[in-house]
Amino acid sequence: MKLWSDSFRDGGLISVDNAFAAIDPLTHVRLSDNRSPHLAWDEVPNGTQSLALFCIDGDAPQEAGDVNRADRRLALETRRGEFFHWSLLDLPPKPCALAEGRFSSQVTARGKADATVALILPDDGTYTLRQGLNDYTAWFAADAAMAGDYYGYDGPCPPWNDDRIHHYIFRLYALDVARLELGVRFSGRQALAALYGHILDETQLVGAYSLNPELAFTLKK
Repeated sequence: MKLWSDSFRDGGLISVDNAFAAIDPLTHVRLSDNRSPHLAWDEVPNGTQSLALFCIDGDAPQEAGDVNRADRRLALETRRGEFFHWSLLDLPPKPCALAEGRFSSQVTARGKADATVALILPDDGTYTLRQGLNDYTAWFAADAAMAGDYYGYDGPCPPWNDDRIHHYIFRLYALDVARLELGVRFSGRQALAALYGHILDETQLVGAYSLNPELAFTLKK
């Protein structure tokens, strides 16, 4: 399979338009446009019954105590793990394109409530897609103003005191089943675990993003 985006190039910088937050010189960060990126693919293998799409930050710090603190820095050797920004299931098994902003536009406080979304393909009808909970659900759980269920896409918001550039993996899987067995409310991790044993092919794009002004300047050079 081939996967590409008109919103960012593979290995390049993710646009601030596609991010949850942007750099602010006075307050460190501000909310950004949070638009889901354009994504398109083709060369889907024979036998594919559905496609599954994920966006995962593999550089997320695993301890929150030092995150976004002016008196601390998150060093390169800080323990890292995965932060799920998107899981989208039941995509049709054919070449397709998702327009920028189709699945998210602006930050929705308390999260988007759309566990299912409709994808209309010209001359091919309507597909009902399922979206998992992203990891902002847990991140904002103790924040009275932001707590809620965050379904679908919410973009990059790495710690502004992080010395590491974060890399966001957009990965597409071709599956040999039309529908994964998951409950109505599922996480990205649960969706990823459910597809193993059903993968026919996979492909990915990687984009970089940082809210550390020093690193962001380096990325733009």
